[in-house]
Amino acid sequence: MATVDTPLHKVLGGATAKALETSLQLHTVGDLLRHYPRRYAMRGELTKLSDLQKDEHVTVFAQITGITGRRIKPKLHKTDVVVSDGSASMTLTFFNQPWREKQFPLGGKAFFAGKVAKFGSKLQLTNPEVHVVDDEIGVVDAEFAGALLPVYPASGKVSTFTIQRSMKIVLDTLDLADDPLPFVVQHRQQLIGIREALDGIHRPRDLHERDLARARLAFDEALVVQLTMARLRANAAGFPAVSRRPVAGGLLDAFDTRLPFELTAGQRAVGETIAEELAREHPMHRLLQGEVGSGKTVVALRAMLTVVDSGAQAALLAPTEVLAQQHFRSISAMLGPLALRGQLGGAEQATTVTLLTGSMSQQARRKALLEAASGEAGIVVGTHALLQEHVQFADLGFVVVDEQHRFGVEQRDALRAKARDDRRPHVLVMTATPIPRTIAMTVYGDLDVSTLDELPKGRAPITTHVAPVKERPAWRDRVWQRVREEVERGHQVYVVCPRIGGETAKATTPSTEDVDEFVDFEAEFDDGFDDDTDDEADRRPPLAVLDVAPELAEHDLVGLRVEVLHGRLTPDVKDAVMRAFVAGEIDVLVATTVIEVGVDVPNATAMVVLDADRFGISQLHQLRGRVGRGSAESLCLLVTEAPIDALSRERLAALARTSDGFALSELDLQQRREGKVLGSEQHGHTSFKLLSLLKDRDIIERARAEATALVEADATLAEYPELAAEVERFATAAQVEFLEKA
Repeated sequence: MATVDTPLHKVLGGATAKALETSLQLHTVGDLLRHYPRRYAMRGELTKLSDLQKDEHVTVFAQITGITGRRIKPKLHKTDVVVSDGSASMTLTFFNQPWREKQFPLGGKAFFAGKVAKFGSKLQLTNPEVHVVDDEIGVVDAEFAGALLPVYPASGKVSTFTIQRSMKIVLDTLDLADDPLPFVVQHRQQLIGIREALDGIHRPRDLHERDLARARLAFDEALVVQLTMARLRANAAGFPAVSRRPVAGGLLDAFDTRLPFELTAGQRAVGETIAEELAREHPMHRLLQGEVGSGKTVVALRAMLTVVDSGAQAALLAPTEVLAQQHFRSISAMLGPLALRGQLGGAEQATTVTLLTGSMSQQARRKALLEAASGEAGIVVGTHALLQEHVQFADLGFVVVDEQHRFGVEQRDALRAKARDDRRPHVLVMTATPIPRTIAMTVYGDLDVSTLDELPKGRAPITTHVAPVKERPAWRDRVWQRVREEVERGHQVYVVCPRIGGETAKATTPSTEDVDEFVDFEAEFDDGFDDDTDDEADRRPPLAVLDVAPELAEHDLVGLRVEVLHGRLTPDVKDAVMRAFVAGEIDVLVATTVIEVGVDVPNATAMVVLDADRFGISQLHQLRGRVGRGSAESLCLLVTEAPIDALSRERLAALARTSDGFALSELDLQQRREGKVLGSEQHGHTSFKLLSLLKDRDIIERARAEATALVEADATLAEYPELAAEVERFATAAQVEFLEKA
């Protein structure tokens, strides 16, 4: 008998086990059992040959309509079998298998599995694996006796038939221990047992049986994730932290008094929640997500002022120098005299705001390091330069991580470790990329989540249009005419390109010693969407800043002040360009996605995104958020040459229809799929087999509730050893370490 931990070679034999291991990375019985069918072929229902695509590994069920065999070379015999399923016909070619002519009865039916190839203008299968159906009993043997034929993800060396046979052997010899799902949970959630679920998913008798099996197994996947997250939440609550409370008449009160606008209801509510958690004696660990321009920075700044009032320091970690400098300028401007400690005109309660980046001069760097180490700086804003070992704080009580997904877990943990006396700082993680609730519950399940979905009063609406210049060439001139019109009204414009241009340096992940920002190479790739139905061989290279800017300055926008901004410029130059743009000394800024987040210029009222089809939904939504930050109506033009039936055009049309980032994030999830939601770069190393973050919201919410209750009762799960073992299989010690640091 076999258990889930039994190596496959002990059950299936060496050759089959080797093929499953090398082709599909299946090593144990448990691995194979979790290799679920991707679909099911109904008995008597013909698979459509008309839907086949070149290079797919497929299984088809078709009728034999013709057979011919001949020797085409002295030692090469060729047999062509023509099959049909009613929607189309195709040829199956067998080499040196003359006996195939006797195997296939005309009019008979069979299953064929193989890789689709193209011969001339026609698709064909070469030397496919075959299972002929017996006319009398309707099947070839017991493995096809069910009403549903499971079709598995396969490879060139391992067909779905091989997997079916292997699964039958494994299921027939499987010795399961007690059901890992506690009976009380199983009963409460109305789920079937594990043995019944495995049989139901791999050899269901009908669709109802398959659905019951999927519901149970998908719940299992959700539960182990949520148990891991619940344990992390419980563990984090046990760490000590210093209570940070506001001081009457302190910085926060003074800041609120001088605010020139009224906080939104959402900002006030989130601020109250954060204040309550800062006052506790265990660390806050909260994710703040919100729409572009929803005012997350103000919420974070008010929290930082609370911590400074309590006598500690706050650090804001930004992924790029452009964003760090922008945060430094905006925080200093919002604070005004409150940021001028010890300076002429400074307020009585004032603190010091310090900027620390890798590219600063030695003199400026020494000054910033001293201000942080001495405690003079209440707020320290910086890039990954903050993470270096020699950067010290007098009393780091609060860490704000902006656009957290751009930082590795090790880098984020390095900053948190700078708190003194082994007391963890409170942590606020911010993202301007709206996250569907199911992803937030799963990927960020160890964080408490707050959402800002209300824009501040006075923000102008943004009108978005798709400009398909290949279909309508005249629109290209109209795009640049609209840019001129905006400039003539006294406003400024962004033009965004996918690439920098010129000679491309090899993109590598910078270390904490690098002085340049992570997105120096942001334009050397296209966000993973350079696919669709477009023919890559016919596509021109993406447009580049260094090519587009001079062309615009000399022709379409001649006479306007055109400047460039991208990641390969030195930090001083980037800062000078942004300062000039903020001051209104530049009319048109041609940039890469270096402006994607944090850049706030209210006078910029228009954006043109060139090759918009090469960007993802979230990235386009972020880019669009750079305009509409003042009271004037704003415009975003998405210029594309993609054909109207391309998947990217659906993305662009959605962006033109709505500015709701949460609705767009749902579409983004639909198009991208989950993939490795818990990828090793951020949160462990696994993929869901059955659970869909898009479709299984109810399952995830129910699993989260059950996991929370189980961990509150006993975080070790001692009463349920089989379930504890499942959690350990999901999250190894190294993976949990990644999750904790995240």
